[in-house]
Amino acid sequence: MSPIISSFELKNIPGENLIILDARTGKEVKQNYLDKHIKGARFIDLDKDLAEIGENAAFGGRHPLPSVDKFAETLSNLGIASNSHLVVYDDKNASNAAARAWWMLRSFGFKNVQVLDGGMQAAEKAGLEFASGEEIFEKASLIKKDHWSFPVSSLEVVENELENDSSTVIDVRDAYRYKGESEPIDLVAGHIPGAINIPFSENLDESGNFLSPEILKEKYSQFLKDKPEHLIIHCGSGVTACHTILALDYAGFPVPDLYVGSWSEWSRREGKEIAKDI
Repeated sequence: MSPIISSFELKNIPGENLIILDARTGKEVKQNYLDKHIKGARFIDLDKDLAEIGENAAFGGRHPLPSVDKFAETLSNLGIASNSHLVVYDDKNASNAAARAWWMLRSFGFKNVQVLDGGMQAAEKAGLEFASGEEIFEKASLIKKDHWSFPVSSLEVVENELENDSSTVIDVRDAYRYKGESEPIDLVAGHIPGAINIPFSENLDESGNFLSPEILKEKYSQFLKDKPEHLIIHCGSGVTACHTILALDYAGFPVPDLYVGSWSEWSRREGKEIAKDI
């Protein structure tokens, strides 16, 4: 199953086993969901359901992964069963939070998980039906898992891999953040020494939709030419990195490592070198 689905394809999917998840972010996000969402969609919260935010971002970053046990409870509360066909969307063309949900659902063991190309705006344009208020559904049986199945890297692993030149570490943040020109979210501008910058926006066309798998395959093959094959992807807090992991999977590459702590962890950890390209 393709990890990307168009609004027109979603419109024609039979309802059996289909669960749509609204992963939009921003201020008053739950109220925005209650005001308007794709009919039948269930709300999933980035900060509460897709992360377990700790007291100190220097250890785990701004959006650490929750435990698999906690995520299992979230899935049960959302009525998600082992045979569910899951489609996730947010309200940004980039689909960053939706991509994080995709990564976690796939890493939890679900096979049929897709991100809605173009997000909520594309759904409106395609004429999908919308609703307001809460959706009514039953809880599902708890699904037990021992660990995330997709590979993750720690700060120590990233540092070691770069020192040994055994991995290509990709920073998917915007170029101005990578270069150290300014930093709108974290405390310090710059990047991890040795990491290369391929902004996640390079995965998209001018309309904000994903490039075709063929074009993505060609682009990343050129980007990564003569570099170590093993990939570690990071961003600011381990959310936007999932957008590039999704794009790589869509293009047919093996799923790379996710450095969950990302720049938010590295830049706060005492003694870690910070590079700038100003």
